[in-house]
Amino acid sequence: MKRIAIHVNGKVQGVFYRASTVAKAQQLGVKGFVRNEPDGSVFIEAEGDEYTLNELIAWCNIGPPNARVDEVAVEECTTVKNFTDFLVSR
Repeated sequence: MKRIAIHVNGKVQGVFYRASTVAKAQQLGVKGFVRNEPDGSVFIEAEGDEYTLNELIAWCNIGPPNARVDEVAVEECTTVKNFTDFLVSR
């Protein structure tokens, strides 16, 4: 199992990006959280196997229909937090 941090920039707030991310992560069996950042970006921490995390990253580059994704930055984390679900964090 791996944990990654994903920063998504673009028109990603006010377009159901967080809710859509939760739905996709739950579909994939990925655990973690998603939250809006004050700078207008979205931050995601996700745990899963390499294949499902790559699927989530691919989805993040597209996002929901009304989003415009300009940049997705992914950082691999050194520790696993053993999240039990995937939720919106505030």
